[in-house]
Amino acid sequence: MIGALAYRLPALPGRLRFLALAAAYALLVGLCFATLWSAGELSIGRNPWANLVKSVGEFSRPSFVDVWFGDPQLEFRSDDGTLLRVEDRRESERNFLAALGRASWTTLQIATLGSLLAALLALPFGVLAARNLRAPPPLAWLARGVLNVTRAVHTLVFGLVLVGIVGLGPTAGILAIALHSMGTYGKLYAESIETLDMAAVEAVQAVGAGPVQVFFQAIWPAVLPQFVSSHLYIWEYNIRDSTILGLIGAGGLGLLISEATALFQWGRLATILIVVIAMVMVFDAISGRIRRALL
Repeated sequence: MIGALAYRLPALPGRLRFLALAAAYALLVGLCFATLWSAGELSIGRNPWANLVKSVGEFSRPSFVDVWFGDPQLEFRSDDGTLLRVEDRRESERNFLAALGRASWTTLQIATLGSLLAALLALPFGVLAARNLRAPPPLAWLARGVLNVTRAVHTLVFGLVLVGIVGLGPTAGILAIALHSMGTYGKLYAESIETLDMAAVEAVQAVGAGPVQVFFQAIWPAVLPQFVSSHLYIWEYNIRDSTILGLIGAGGLGLLISEATALFQWGRLATILIVVIAMVMVFDAISGRIRRALL
């Protein structure tokens, strides 16, 4: 609806066009809210505040503290008081942290290899999709169509399909990350190329250079810093995105997240989330240094 309205309003002054689009957006928001409200699907459940307080209390004590303060003789009893088993919480948590370390490494592997594969696959599509390079229309339309389709399908959907094709494990996760991210990489590549000063490109073409020579002598050096910056940003995003792929059997932290939520182990979930946040923060600091070095 908003896109159609934008298409029909090219003659209006800029301010009026913005107000019309804002009104259309407000109408869409109101329609979404009204239909959900009328269907009774905006309920927050029973005792939301009590559930919130309980959850916050359990999240506030991450499970890793049990390595030092856990009960070495924790008893599990049935409802009638029968002793079921005795567990050393400290040893149990050390084993969990070891599994968490292995899962974190798997998640990083999935994000790294998937991002690199996506960057390589997207490069020819991004070049063809750039309007200022004037690729043959059929190829340009095909490239934009492929990028739009891959960008529109969520990583989790790709993962579900690929698990059925290649089986459980990191390979499905790597391919899922690659296929979805390829669309984003290609769009960013095309936009970077479209910002180029074409005088340099035309100068190389004027001396008789072929398409490949033009790309590597005039285009590639100019857009490389932007390409690297885009790669770092998407790589960082994929570290977060790959944490959920274990939910469908693609390996990594998602499996531990699934187990923690299924068993209502909010302390362990808090530990996992701390690790995810730490991974993203460390990567953000490193990528920030690299981006500044490229300036």
